[in-house]
Amino acid sequence: MQWAFLRIIAQYPALIEKYYSNGLYIYLSKLLNFIFGWIPFSIGDILYALLAILLIINIYTSLKNKKFHLKSTLFKIGGFASIIFFIFHLNWGLNYFRQPVSKSLNFDVEKYSTNELVDFTEKLIAKINQVQLSITKNDTVVVENNLNNQEIKEVSYTVYQQFQKKYPQYSHENLKAKHSLFSVPLTYMGFAGYLNPLTNEAQVNYLIPKNSYPAVVCHELAHQIGIGPESEANFIGYLAATNSNDVYFNYSAYLMAVRYALFEIFQKDPEKFEETKMKLNKGILKDIQQSQDFWESYQNWSEKYFKTFYDTFLKANQQKDGMKSYNKMVVLLINYHKTKEL
Repeated sequence: MQWAFLRIIAQYPALIEKYYSNGLYIYLSKLLNFIFGWIPFSIGDILYALLAILLIINIYTSLKNKKFHLKSTLFKIGGFASIIFFIFHLNWGLNYFRQPVSKSLNFDVEKYSTNELVDFTEKLIAKINQVQLSITKNDTVVVENNLNNQEIKEVSYTVYQQFQKKYPQYSHENLKAKHSLFSVPLTYMGFAGYLNPLTNEAQVNYLIPKNSYPAVVCHELAHQIGIGPESEANFIGYLAATNSNDVYFNYSAYLMAVRYALFEIFQKDPEKFEETKMKLNKGILKDIQQSQDFWESYQNWSEKYFKTFYDTFLKANQQKDGMKSYNKMVVLLINYHKTKEL
């Protein structure tokens, strides 16, 4: 019944936008923030751990007592899954079905040609080269942010306040990001953060490279203000960070954007990718290589299975491209910047 309801309500994004995303969700998120926001660690992660422990205990008890009844077990699993499914969509998940950000920001989304992609990427490269040079005064030096992760998180709230003044349609009070208690396993799984839909806590992997950290925080806070699709969370996070007065947030957002854009070029024309990539300042190329080295050091056999599961989850929630939907921010960037200067 819940699945059928979602299939029906998904046909009315304007209603979801008005009555849920800009209505009920605002009050629910305020309530959850009031309950959990003041706690310095992740309550959602603790709930996940307790659920996992409870599941293991139940399986162990059933096997030990040899009282495993298939029908009863399936019924319990179905009932539990139904409750989680309901809480997920009530607390946050219906945001997947809201109107796209292009509508609220009043720009059209059209497919781009390879030439348009390359031209835009070169503009991005010119911008990030400028920002990198303004920080380091040397185009061969890697940007170093002297703030620690906790301080960067605090700056991110000011960044979003500045963003929301310019884009009041995304007003949202009391944003809060927390470090995931599972940052180590999260890194092995290949993820930088997530929003916990049970508690509405924006979770960030505190182990990721520092120059990626501001963009990741802004991405997760975009989820917290009610942006569902990953491409749109990337895009809103990018807008928040690039409209900031903080040059390190600017750099982090442009770094994320240029990497996605270069990947798109690589998919279409590997030779053009190599040619375009070399236009980046050497300090930025070193930064990208350091980030790649970091993630490669955690690569393992299980990562593809976790990402396959998450790919399926995204496809089940209105994101037909699954994990590839992260890259779909490029089409939003190109179309948005047709009328807005970088």
